[in-house]
Amino acid sequence: MNRRDFLLSTAAGTVLAAAPIPMPAQPNRGRRRALMKLGCQSGPTSDQRLQFFARHGVRNICGIPQESRERGYPTEEELLRLKERAAKWDISVDMVTPSFLASTHIDRTARPAIMLGQSPERDRDIERFQNLIRNCARAGIPAIKYNMSILGVVRIARTPGRGGTTYGTWRLRDAKPRTPLTRAGRVTADQYWERIAYFLERVIPVANEYKIRLACHPHDPGMPPGTGYQGVDTVLGTVDGLKKLISLHESPYHGLNFCQGTISEMLEDPGREIFDVIRYFGSRRKIFNVHFRNIRGRRDDFVEVYPDEGDVDFVKAMKVYQEVEYPYMMMPDHVPWHEDDPGNGQAFAFAYGYIRALIQAVDQKG
Repeated sequence: MNRRDFLLSTAAGTVLAAAPIPMPAQPNRGRRRALMKLGCQSGPTSDQRLQFFARHGVRNICGIPQESRERGYPTEEELLRLKERAAKWDISVDMVTPSFLASTHIDRTARPAIMLGQSPERDRDIERFQNLIRNCARAGIPAIKYNMSILGVVRIARTPGRGGTTYGTWRLRDAKPRTPLTRAGRVTADQYWERIAYFLERVIPVANEYKIRLACHPHDPGMPPGTGYQGVDTVLGTVDGLKKLISLHESPYHGLNFCQGTISEMLEDPGREIFDVIRYFGSRRKIFNVHFRNIRGRRDDFVEVYPDEGDVDFVKAMKVYQEVEYPYMMMPDHVPWHEDDPGNGQAFAFAYGYIRALIQAVDQKG
């Protein structure tokens, strides 16, 4: 007999029975579950890397498919092989990234035509991207992330961090570009927007037809509007610029690779401002992937740190993603570097555990 039954069977229990008996807790019908998933985009997408993901609880990834250099995009069969390789480790390929339109400086990329605005070369590359969309749909991969970048990721010398690590660093006042201009020459905001619009006009209708989400990464970091950097006005380096981007060719399949670190770098007070930015894009269902990384500092002056030591409260941030019912991947990115960890495996493992625990914690609290 359990304790409750024993008490109720005694005279003393008669008195207790007169008091209300606590009822089992009812489910909170207004509770919002944590829909987001721990993810990663680091490559190559080899068996060794997939096993590393599986060991650390990463079950959803942005894959890097193999492809013919001459063709310039993966076939349906190559994408299916990628999915099959991941499935051996119980991992889902939720997104892929093309071999071009990456976060690479225009002077180093092998296929710059789209961002240089060069026709007919850019039309051939846009056709390759359209074919990637079609093949992703046929292979059952629902999303593609890409960059519209000329400058790539711009940083200066690294800053010492905890445990002998070093942190990616940007201070505009100390920056010294290798050349005054890139091979793109002077690129004004109007010119940049023309190149973005030209691309979107040709790929968003295909994404709509095949129901593939296209996630565009912001410019990292944002540069001073009007003067830019190396002659380039980085139009996707402000929150207003990202708002304009998603308003071009409105579609449920046109949105953001929401790099929280990069967007924090756009703000004067990221620890206060970032949450409303998440709400703005998240409530509009324009966040298709999240790079969940932290910084210390602000616009034009910051370092990239571990997720638990930056200016943004990551517990609060995760609650906001839960609030807007964000359902896709949360990825670490730009992790600190140490010479004893040349592949960044230790740093990624720390970030995976931290993100996974946050997702579980907000899901429990509801």
